[in-house]
Amino acid sequence: MTRADRRDLPTVEPDTQPYWDAIRDRGVLLIAHCTDCDRVHHYPRPFCPFCWSRAVEPRPASGRASLYTFSTVYVNDLPPFVDRVPYVAALVELEEGPRLVTTIVDCVPEDLHIGMALTVRAEPLDETLSAPVFVPA
Repeated sequence: MTRADRRDLPTVEPDTQPYWDAIRDRGVLLIAHCTDCDRVHHYPRPFCPFCWSRAVEPRPASGRASLYTFSTVYVNDLPPFVDRVPYVAALVELEEGPRLVTTIVDCVPEDLHIGMALTVRAEPLDETLSAPVFVPA
């Protein structure tokens, strides 16, 4: 399977490259900070969704989050997900406020509960790209 065939890989654009590089190279989750209104947001984009300013810069997140909601996926017949079931798809709330869609790893689904403390970890997707996933704190 070539990279072009991998439907599970995100498209990395120039505006998001620093975010992907930080998680891959240093295991650091970056969030976007608006220097005009002093608010943070995620997913990264070149403008602030609150005040529409373009004065947005990457800022390291603490890496701490809580489990907002989740679902255990037992059936997904699309490659490459068929080889990953069961997995936990989740929405986590970062300590800084933004919510992030991710997966929870290194935990049996029965041990998960809403509000549980989580920590970010870099999960390699291929030889050039890693994604932020979360583990129990």
